Amino acid sequence: MVAGHQHPLSSRLRTKRVLICVGAGGVGKTTTSAALALGLAMRGQKVAVVTIDPAKRLASALGLTELSGEPRRIHGDGTVKIHGELWAMMLDAKRTFDEIIERLAPDEGQRAEILANPVYGELSTAVAGSHELSAIAKLYELHEEHDFDVIVLDTPPSRNALDFLEAPGRLLGFLEGRALQVFLAPGGLTARLFGRGTALVFSIFARVTGVDMLGDLSTFFRTMSGVLDGFGERTRGVQELLRDPHTAFLIITSPELEPAREASYLADRLRSAGMSSGELIFNRVHGDGLAGRDVQDVTGLLTAKLGADLAGRVARNLADFDVLVQRDSATVARLSRELGQSRPVLVPALDEDIQDLLGLARISEYLLA
Repeated sequence: MVAGHQHPLSSRLRTKRVLICVGAGGVGKTTTSAALALGLAMRGQKVAVVTIDPAKRLASALGLTELSGEPRRIHGDGTVKIHGELWAMMLDAKRTFDEIIERLAPDEGQRAEILANPVYGELSTAVAGSHELSAIAKLYELHEEHDFDVIVLDTPPSRNALDFLEAPGRLLGFLEGRALQVFLAPGGLTARLFGRGTALVFSIFARVTGVDMLGDLSTFFRTMSGVLDGFGERTRGVQELLRDPHTAFLIITSPELEPAREASYLADRLRSAGMSSGELIFNRVHGDGLAGRDVQDVTGLLTAKLGADLAGRVARNLADFDVLVQRDSATVARLSRELGQSRPVLVPALDEDIQDLLGLARISEYLLA
């Protein structure tokens, strides 16, 4: 098995300011993000950990009933001492978009008009379902407007994480595209964009329902024109941040077949997008097996202390675990070789679930020590 602790991850991350944890679902990515942030804070850094995981598992791992849309400080207890600062937050996508409008709108009147527009309400709620755009907006805000030493970002499962990586480019393409300019152009919008027949349908719809859909749409884009430059600037800033030398991607996986495939796929996409493939972290690695011996040898070694019957049962149990040990060893070696990672980090399979700071601190030692 490839040794992961000869070159501490802490030393390799010393110059990093943004750590983006990506990987398949169900591999402990949220727990890893929280443990990594806690470990860095225990070593004296001021760290923010952000999750867009709707299951809110990060909150319970940190001993909180909930996380809000603003960073909340986590204090140590009698068993875990935080020498720096640890802050945690859960993304509230709708609130994040409202805050962007509040920050970028040129005056209070335009700000209120945008927030009250029914088109904005629908769009911001729809986008809130995917979280990717709000994630990049919050990442930009935390990086530019706060004094954190490190920001740790937990992301959705890997296929969705690719949406997160590509969201800045898609948003910038929309903001600078011709379709948006049609909406922003004064006068003649209805006739040029939809034609007279469609415009008549919209007008009838407005009389029957009381909802001026096309008017709301046109008004929305015109009122948004004052904040689009700010959106574009932030989006370009995020694109640069994702490729910054001080940003690192951490690919989280487990030794199981499907998560390992996802990790390989994600590493390829990171490289094709011009981003660092980052560090490779294996969670739930099995290490207790026969240690190269056969069942008879282990039975003989244990017989003097356990008796022949119990020694045989223990040896056979170890043989069952040895199947997982061999599988994990082969997967770690193969994936590390494919990804060009000579120093993967290995976190062992633990008997208990991680539910508090002490458990997270234990994981952080495997990650950083």
